[in-house]
This record gives sequence, C-alpha cells and structure tokens, in this order.
Amino acid sequence: MLSIGKNAVRELLGTDAEIFKLYVLKGAHDLDKFVDGAKAKGARIEFCDKRALDKLAGEIRHQGVIAETADFAYCSLEDILAKAKAKGENAFILLLDGIEDPHNLGSILRVAECAGVHGVVIPSRRSATVNETVIRISAGAANLVPVAKVGNINDAIRKLKDEFVTVYCADMGGESVYDAHFTGDTAIVIGSEGFGVKELTSKLCDKVIALPQRGKVNSLNASVACGVICYEIVRQRSAK
Repeated sequence: MLSIGKNAVRELLGTDAEIFKLYVLKGAHDLDKFVDGAKAKGARIEFCDKRALDKLAGEIRHQGVIAETADFAYCSLEDILAKAKAKGENAFILLLDGIEDPHNLGSILRVAECAGVHGVVIPSRRSATVNETVIRISAGAANLVPVAKVGNINDAIRKLKDEFVTVYCADMGGESVYDAHFTGDTAIVIGSEGFGVKELTSKLCDKVIALPQRGKVNSLNASVACGVICYEIVRQRSAK
C-alpha cells in the first residue's frame, strides 16, 4: 500500500507502522526530514524524477514523497473496546453502514481522529476500504484510528449492546442530537450516502438521533453529519 503526499507520510512516520520504501523527488531538499524519518525506520530510500512519482501516484498529488507499506492492518471490535478501557474513557465508536465513497471514509476517519473516537467499524462488503485515497483524504488519520472490518454490522451492534454500549442510529425522524445524552459508552451508526441506515440496522439500535435542519435540502453529506454529531459528543463529555 502507498501513503502519498506530505501529510499522509508525516502521520505514518509518527506511528509504529513499518515502511518498506520511501520514494522521494530528486533534488527536493525540503523533504530531508522525511528521508531521515524513513531511514530511522529502516526503509529503503529511492530518489525519483517527477515523471516516475507521477506514474506511481496516479491522480493523487504526491508533493514529492510517497511511502510504501504493508497492506492496511485492520483490528477487531474487541481491540477498540479494549483501547477505550485502557485509556479509562467511556467508549466512543463509529459504525459505518455502507459508506462506499472513499472520500467520505477518509473524511470520517479524519473527524474521528480529531474528536478522539476510539475506533471505526466497517462491513467487509459493500463498503469503502482503507486504500491510498482514504489515507490521503484522512490526512494520515487512517494510520492513527483503529478500523475494524466485520462480516456484519448488525452482529457488531449486538456485541456492543451486550457490552452495555448504547448504540444510536443517525437517521431522519429521530430525536434531536442535542437532546440525546452521550456521556456513557456510546456508538453511532452512520448510514450510506444514498440510502441511509438499513431498516433492520436502525431497529437494532437503542435510539434514533437526527440533526435539526432549517434549510430546504433534506440531508447532509455523511461525513459532514458525522462531524457534527462527533463534536456534540465532544462538547457533552468536555462539560462533565
């Protein structure tokens, strides 16, 4: 897998992830810190001309630096719960019910990292997975937020409820997000871009929450809605 661009590589260097090779634009002295960081991780350094980097990056803007790593390492739902427990915090988890656009997934991971989400859960089918585009859009946050890939989102919801995590479905027609209480162990289900949360999935959740809307457009982009909800959770937990 490739991490492309300065932000993605910078965040990657700050993790425990192994870097096999760092591709760097020849003569670009402002990239010396990336070279030093990659060398410290034992990576091979290959200096390339712009044409070679353009070919490697495809349509993604590389800014003169590309890191080659192993395929993205997914975790388990249990790992996410354990992370919250180890930090002594109430769980804060996102479950994505069919987010297929990698740009939305990348944006959600960026929000998740900024808001202190303990982990994100995605289904193994009919969902975007963590790839080069997701890592770039997330500004490297994909390397910092645990992501669990599960066979079935509904089974993950049942597991969370067994662990006394309150699971909220973000959908139209629910109670206002500003009237809900998120200070306990919390998981939020975010639906797909076109169809929202599946009916059975919604019924499995403990509560349905919605964002009040005052305009004529009847829905928000999934990553934007996710960001608003996440920061309401941050606000409530900061006010405790």
